[in-house]
Amino acid sequence: MLNFPRHSVKRLRPIYCLVAVGTLGILLSGCQSMDTDRLVSSAAPPEISGPAAGAIAGDMVSRLAEQIGQGKATVVLKQDGSPFGQALEAALKGWGYAVVTDQKTDGGAAVIPLAYVVMPYDGQVLARLSTSSVELGRAYIVTTSGATPASALSLMRRG
Repeated sequence: MLNFPRHSVKRLRPIYCLVAVGTLGILLSGCQSMDTDRLVSSAAPPEISGPAAGAIAGDMVSRLAEQIGQGKATVVLKQDGSPFGQALEAALKGWGYAVVTDQKTDGGAAVIPLAYVVMPYDGQVLARLSTSSVELGRAYIVTTSGATPASALSLMRRG
């Protein structure tokens, strides 16, 4: 049988306690969830040109229509006043959606809250559309005459 001196076991007790607390913290952090009912505020850089904003918005709205159905509800758009926000509103209307930006809707109408984020990254532009049930994302290469997709579409469904 092994005989460990008692004083060495007592020295390890704080380490065991730290490991136990760390393990418990990691396990409990997996129980947290984000509030998916609330969307982030919309944001897009103002330096994206009108043609590029229109190309990105047109592509993203066509992909959104594939996921939620074309023109089936009123879209409540959280807009920041950027060229992309204006292009997105025009693209949504072009696909048959009723768009509400700051007005209230009547309680009986089906509404889809929509937010967007557009950000430059490593020579490309990353665009994301978020609703309470789906998120779409894609990278684009922006030129003076427009924008072309640089990645596959990223799709995340909720619920």
